[in-house]
Amino acid sequence: MKRALLTMVVLLAAALAVVAVTVPFSVLPGAHPRVDVGRDFTSAELAREQAYHAAVRLPAYAGLAVSVVVAGLLGLTGLGGRLVGRLPGGWVAQAGLGSAVLLALGRLATLPLDVRVEVVLRRYGLSTQTWGSWAVDQLRGLGIAVATTVLVVLVLLGLARRLPRTWWAWGALVTAALVGVGSFVYPVVVEPAFNSFTSLPAGSLRTDLLSLAERDHVQVSDVLVADASRRTTALNAYVSGFGSTRRIVLYDTLLRSATPREVELVVAHELGHAKQQDVLHGTVIGALGGAAGVYALFLLLSWRPLLRRVGATSAGDPRVLGLVLFLGVAGPLIFSPLTALLSRHIESRADVHSLDLTRDVPTFIASERRLSVTNLSDLQPGPLVYALFFDHPSGPERIALAREWQRLHR
Repeated sequence: MKRALLTMVVLLAAALAVVAVTVPFSVLPGAHPRVDVGRDFTSAELAREQAYHAAVRLPAYAGLAVSVVVAGLLGLTGLGGRLVGRLPGGWVAQAGLGSAVLLALGRLATLPLDVRVEVVLRRYGLSTQTWGSWAVDQLRGLGIAVATTVLVVLVLLGLARRLPRTWWAWGALVTAALVGVGSFVYPVVVEPAFNSFTSLPAGSLRTDLLSLAERDHVQVSDVLVADASRRTTALNAYVSGFGSTRRIVLYDTLLRSATPREVELVVAHELGHAKQQDVLHGTVIGALGGAAGVYALFLLLSWRPLLRRVGATSAGDPRVLGLVLFLGVAGPLIFSPLTALLSRHIESRADVHSLDLTRDVPTFIASERRLSVTNLSDLQPGPLVYALFFDHPSGPERIALAREWQRLHR
């Protein structure tokens, strides 16, 4: 028990050390950005995004609250354990079916609120899906969640059954490895499940984007276009993958509405993430955090009163599934203020990188304005919403940073 606790502390300290080394806490020394929303956005644009967020927040936050409550009922009482215990088959069947049943129950509980969110998205022109395609996406997402959860559960419970004294060490190693493998396979396995990708045809834009990456010393294998318009009108681009699998991905909505120069500015931001190895660093932090989470799970499942409460006899008993899934819901929510804060700093660094690479402040501002207005981004978020859910700076903040970059480089 003491060894597990000590190892967990060491892993958390290692994760914090990686954060301290890789996350920028001063992205533009000497800058003092002053946000002025009214300078770049009209009163009509402000009113429209405020009306949208007033309509979408209630069902979205209610859905989050319901998911936590349902996970708590299934995980902190004997309800989840009784449901799993009544499933047919041995522990493998119970663990696999139990994961699917508990995840499906949580999904069904929030489904009416998710439908309401989709209605609001359609009302404001952000969703282009039919109800059929929306339902298929929900089932596909649930299927991926069930498959990954069953894999992790079978590994951890199997180790707990066979190695009751040391499963925490082996489980931590396996979890860290799965996080690493997941980062590598996500672009080539999960992304194609939701979008189709085609290479950007030869032309000036493709040439310019590849030249931009070459000038930035970022290896890129291809420029792809995602058929995002069959789901949304939102604009986006990203750089995905590692090494030979790294590619620039553009939403087709971005290509249709933005100027080529604005597309370059957006891609320059994403190249900043690749240049700084943000995905790799995030994977390392996630692997260390996941391993530490296994140790925390071991400590909790070693507490006999808690096991009795959920109706389980040991850490390898499938009846602990409800508790494990509840921790999977509550853990990220507890740490969301920290992860959002770190993400905002990383995104600001990528903005500065984009400005350093292109030196085009007017187009940067025009691009951020277009993204904010088209995506109906929250331009004046409240402090609590900002702290919990904003993993990017707001549009006005990014524009203010660009103006400070211009002042410092004049």
